[in-house]
Amino acid sequence: MDNRSDIRDFLTTRRARITPQQAGLLPGGGRRRVPGLRREEVAVLAGVSTDWYTRLEKGHIAGVSEDVLAAVARALQLDEAERVYLLDLARAARPTRTPQRRSRAAIEPRVQWMLDSMTGSAAFVANGRLDIVATNTLGRALHAPMFDGPRRPANFARFQFLDPQARDYYPDWAGAANVTVALLRAEAGRRPHDTQLRELVGELSTVSDEFRTRWAAHDVRIHHNGAKQFRHPVVGGLDLTYCTLELPAGHPGLRLTIYTAEPGTPSEDGLKLLASWAATRSTGDEPAPVSDRP
Repeated sequence: MDNRSDIRDFLTTRRARITPQQAGLLPGGGRRRVPGLRREEVAVLAGVSTDWYTRLEKGHIAGVSEDVLAAVARALQLDEAERVYLLDLARAARPTRTPQRRSRAAIEPRVQWMLDSMTGSAAFVANGRLDIVATNTLGRALHAPMFDGPRRPANFARFQFLDPQARDYYPDWAGAANVTVALLRAEAGRRPHDTQLRELVGELSTVSDEFRTRWAAHDVRIHHNGAKQFRHPVVGGLDLTYCTLELPAGHPGLRLTIYTAEPGTPSEDGLKLLASWAATRSTGDEPAPVSDRP
């Protein structure tokens, strides 16, 4: 796979964000023509020649050792997700006979059993393209706006950038959008042969200026624990914590995410109300949506 443009753009954007002072270099005389470090300054910091680094930044990464890439990562002050992404780009550039094929989203029944056993938390399994491939009842209820449309599987990125409901659903829409694109960018480094991922990125880049701008920033992110806010159309505001875990061998690229609320908080009451709403939906006796809770 020819990923030289991704390598070039990633390294260029990382270099542009670091000033000589941040890198511990003495400011040189004269007017600088670049906002961040020059190529020769990155080369000095990484302990390589300027010609070698210039060639690397043009996308010639195949065959470069991980030790040298680690030195470049230190010079550019990459965080953990960015270092992993750089190594993924290097692996993707190596010659391979792996065919480009559409991946399958099927999961084993035991994974669904595990999800269904979690009755007090909203849980779902997603792949690297951010398709929801399995969920428990409360997880589906939490993400009900994503399931309103007919398209399946429900996808976080499509919902975020193509569905007007997303602006109300996420109080911090811009922050959530940044995370979504950064997760997709990291996945593109890990799985460059994922045809469906390339189709998704192409679709969103064509129809969404917001997505296209964020994609061009080359920011990357890995899943972790954290907190997120929702404005659910039925129960109102929810402040939830989440934990994301890799599923064990046999489910490559699938991740389990669990959302919970702090005990004794209005958000815990909201999750309980949401669980009741989800139960009544199956009977056809749905309560009226509320804009907020006292």
